[in-house]
Amino acid sequence: MKKTLTILTITAGLLIGATGIAEAQKTKVRYADEQMTLMNYQHALDVYKEAYAKKPNYETARKTALAQDKVRDYGAMYEWWKTTVGYEEARGEDYRALLRAGILTDNFEEAVSIIQAKGLTADSLGIEKRDIPESARKLKLENVEELNSSESDFSMVEDGQGNKYFVSDRGGSYPDKMPGIRIDGRNKLFSPEKSDYTDRGYFTVYRQDSEGNISAVVSDVPKTKSFSDPSYSVKDKLLFYTVTRDPGKVKPRKDTVMVQVEIYYSKVNAEGKLEGAKAFPLNDSLRYSVMHPFVDEEAGRLYFASDMPGGLGGYDLYYSEYTVSGDSLVFGSAVPLGPGVNTADNETHPFRKGNRFYFSSTGHDSFGGMDIFESEYTEASIGKTRNMGYPINSLADDFAYREDKDKTVYLSSNRKGGKGLDDIYMAREMYKQFLARVLDCNGNVITESYLATFRDKTQGIMVPTARNGKGELTAQLEPESDFGITISKPGYFPLTDETITTKGFAGDTVKREYQLVPIPYQLPVHVDLVYYDLDKFAIRKDAMPALDKLAELMEKYSFLDLLVASH
Repeated sequence: MKKTLTILTITAGLLIGATGIAEAQKTKVRYADEQMTLMNYQHALDVYKEAYAKKPNYETARKTALAQDKVRDYGAMYEWWKTTVGYEEARGEDYRALLRAGILTDNFEEAVSIIQAKGLTADSLGIEKRDIPESARKLKLENVEELNSSESDFSMVEDGQGNKYFVSDRGGSYPDKMPGIRIDGRNKLFSPEKSDYTDRGYFTVYRQDSEGNISAVVSDVPKTKSFSDPSYSVKDKLLFYTVTRDPGKVKPRKDTVMVQVEIYYSKVNAEGKLEGAKAFPLNDSLRYSVMHPFVDEEAGRLYFASDMPGGLGGYDLYYSEYTVSGDSLVFGSAVPLGPGVNTADNETHPFRKGNRFYFSSTGHDSFGGMDIFESEYTEASIGKTRNMGYPINSLADDFAYREDKDKTVYLSSNRKGGKGLDDIYMAREMYKQFLARVLDCNGNVITESYLATFRDKTQGIMVPTARNGKGELTAQLEPESDFGITISKPGYFPLTDETITTKGFAGDTVKREYQLVPIPYQLPVHVDLVYYDLDKFAIRKDAMPALDKLAELMEKYSFLDLLVASH
């Protein structure tokens, strides 16, 4: 999701009287072509549509399909590629584009039938649709309807006090006949109210407070146009974000100047307002983009995406180590994450939690558009990347993965069934959580090792267990199942609980508390008398209950010693 603003600067002589004549001589298609080079994609798309309606032909249909791809309206893009391949001039790359659009919109079978009528096959064009594998985690995905709108909404993060920050361009749509970027004698270079990329409002960060109220966050970076990609530092109460600034007047040149996105960070005051904005020192708005910050407080790193020189291609992921110095941060140089993460295509939206690193990519093993990937993380390296599968990924674009402290996942996607262009989704574990405190006879949590055997009686399988930082026993339980657990520790009597169930359980966590009883060594635990008849060795019937009890105890507790005496 590249967010740039484009300035076309030309020599002063061309501005004197010639502009109107030149514009009058241009056709609609040539004018739209120029808007495409200026990245005014929505405006170019509108003009292409007008030109095609007036004079349908192959070239205009194809350019319209390409423009639809740029604004990421995949449904409309698929329809325009269908129109394009209907012309005799259609080429192999057009048929491949139709198949790719069919994958993104779940119309692959129809696209295959269209190209088969042309005597082609998907195999011959090198395109295949693969089924998205299930995620290793059992997740239920839900649309976060209270945050989403009919426009584009994405990149949700929390600040640790119950406030949520996200990005939206819900400011409205501003289509018009003129390009969004204007050049006139006063050098007004940008449309004041809209993004030239989409003809909608600029991206803005919004804040939902703990009571559910949503309000726009005002950037304190002067001349901010687009404002997005929030990442919050809980410890320092800093908000990192991406902005595109209006540079104001620029020196006239004959070429096109690309104003790239930059990373800034600001202090968040008690009222939630930003103050004291500072620029990330690796910004260079006239040479390359720096965007999608993720502040890793534990590691002291700021991860980001950039197309700076020296990368593998497209956008690569980097980090810069930082230290706190007074009210400012001191950053080191940019360190690329290497070929285990970066590819010749685009990698964006970094995020780390524990020993896992997450990002989005169009260059790894994708099943649709942009997919979310997971890598193994150590401080020294990040690698062994894998696709996260369904439902994290879809046939469309999936990005901006975040995971909070209770393992709730947030991601953004333009998959089918959403409220708008991009939507924010929440994924919860379908498993129920199990949490047990195992205590000694004094009520203290036992932190030393003990053996816990956990059984899913409904599924007929063993359930893995773990210990959290407090020494408590944890496990993930299948819904609608019955369970049994046995806890044993040397020096204590074993304990068994067969009452655990998730059937009809509406909560998130099944909680238990167990107390182990120590074995009283060298103390009698069972004493009984067995009588014999005079001068007889045969066991009498009235001795059987005592002996049965003894046998039961010794079978259950193998560590017991038997002491026999007679007189």
